[in-house]
Amino acid sequence: MPEHIAGTSDLRGDCSRCFGLCCVALPFAASADFAFDKSAGKPCVNLRGDHRCGIHAELRPKGFTGCTVYDCFGAGQKVSQITFGGRDWRTGSKADARRMFEVFPVVRQLHELLRYMAEALTLPAVRPLRGELRALREETERLTRLAPEELATLDVAAHREDVSQLLLRASESARAGVRGKRKDRRGADLLGARLKGADLRGISLRGACLIAADLTGADLRGADLIGADLRDADLTDADLTGAFFLTQPQVDAARGSAGTRLPGSVTRPVHWAAGR
Repeated sequence: MPEHIAGTSDLRGDCSRCFGLCCVALPFAASADFAFDKSAGKPCVNLRGDHRCGIHAELRPKGFTGCTVYDCFGAGQKVSQITFGGRDWRTGSKADARRMFEVFPVVRQLHELLRYMAEALTLPAVRPLRGELRALREETERLTRLAPEELATLDVAAHREDVSQLLLRASESARAGVRGKRKDRRGADLLGARLKGADLRGISLRGACLIAADLTGADLRGADLIGADLRDADLTDADLTGAFFLTQPQVDAARGSAGTRLPGSVTRPVHWAAGR
């Protein structure tokens, strides 16, 4: 993600400093996103001995689209290099490996929250909330540095709820300036919805299901897209200028074009140009 969002340099996955944790710790099932089943804690057959993916350049054609739209938000290198001090799960004890796989998803959730709070702090309208945001961001960062045993028992759901409530207030403040009454579509089921050219300015789409939705030419300026499922959504020529809490994995999972206008917090996926 672009560096202009302050405090995000460590919130991007850096595979060179990670022990391939997402390729081992996480499970996946044979589907449109993955070519076969894999259980949690079992290394993917494509993972090489140097912790790199053996088919990285061919993930999409080989049926691993799910891998191309995943981001650990920097949790991989945090767990590998800080939580476990550079101890490799391949060469360490089995107990260390099990605990590493256990805490990785926890730290990933915390890092995702850090990413959202970093963006919220850049929104001019949330100035009155910046003190609370900074305090909660510092507490979240502290939690990411707990010992493995503490991370394993952390009530991350409760902490996530605290952060979510504050981010909701930030969202309401940021969208308050949009003219006209905006319908709240939080958690809405918009699977395959026909929203071509729709005026969705300043709308809340938090957690909405937009899988395969037609958003061609839609106006999503200033919309809240936190947690929205954009898999295979058509964003061709859509305007997402100023949309916030939009992450790179969400954009990577959608379809778009050269005419799609994106906020500065994300980059245009390479596969869009190829029409895949």
